[in-house]
Amino acid sequence: MERDWLERFDRHLGSERRLADSTRRRYRQDLDAFAAFCAERGLSCWSAVTQDVVRAWVSGGRRRGLSGRTLGRQLAALRSFYRFLIREGLATADPAADVRPPQSSRRLPGTLDPDEVAGLLDGGDPEQPLQARDAALYELIYSSGLRLSEVVGLNMMDLDRRDGLIRVLRGKGAKDRVVPVGRQALRALDAWLRHRPAWAAAQETALFVGRHGGRLGARTVQRRLQRLARLRGVQRRVHPHMLRHSFATHLLESSGDLRAVQELLGHADISTTQIYTHLDFQHLAQVYDQAHPRARRRRDPDPE
Repeated sequence: MERDWLERFDRHLGSERRLADSTRRRYRQDLDAFAAFCAERGLSCWSAVTQDVVRAWVSGGRRRGLSGRTLGRQLAALRSFYRFLIREGLATADPAADVRPPQSSRRLPGTLDPDEVAGLLDGGDPEQPLQARDAALYELIYSSGLRLSEVVGLNMMDLDRRDGLIRVLRGKGAKDRVVPVGRQALRALDAWLRHRPAWAAAQETALFVGRHGGRLGARTVQRRLQRLARLRGVQRRVHPHMLRHSFATHLLESSGDLRAVQELLGHADISTTQIYTHLDFQHLAQVYDQAHPRARRRRDPDPE
């Protein structure tokens, strides 16, 4: 296959679409695998690929045990590549356009209930710099539904303390969103900001910094949250994204406003946000089963 077009597409992803390096690597891995598959079948140019070839590739991946989600990601990479080839005049159609990945069960994200969140986040000492910083971090993730990459990427100028807002720069497509910050998180931020000048290196813009004075790393945030969860007696593995999932679930349970939750989370497609309706319905179904007189199972067998 014409490998130089893979190089051109990779440059296009970086310079025009401004995708993150990790996303570009996944695109390249998927397309390299597809190119090798085509070469094994004697195909030498991208325009010779047909829908049957793409279907055979998907079927082969399924036989190797790849999930529907992984195959869907690979097809998305292939469609994006062919849109580029069509634009450049090397292809006239996208052979992957009408190919769909097999359905797979969607795993529901893990969440904490409000009592678990309170047990995890309450009780730190705001006079201790590390505890104050960690409390501000985790309160902010839960308060505003931030991703781990977003919270460690925040700068001092992104926080509007007066109006209780924070500006979040998302990596994909560099799309900004402005989200509210709750009272608890603002109080925790105030406590951390009293310590920050003694920690931050000169000219450092990051909102959250480590002992070395530079921007705090994502791995450190993950490790310290797991340590905090153990100290607070949380019986399961906790990660920062679980706080984001909990934010979305609790907000949806209280408001029922899916569109608002979508905006706050920064989801481009509402279908991504709809996963939280499954969690909400799951909770409602449990309440129904336990409370409705016609739904409860009898403990004694029916008389014959």
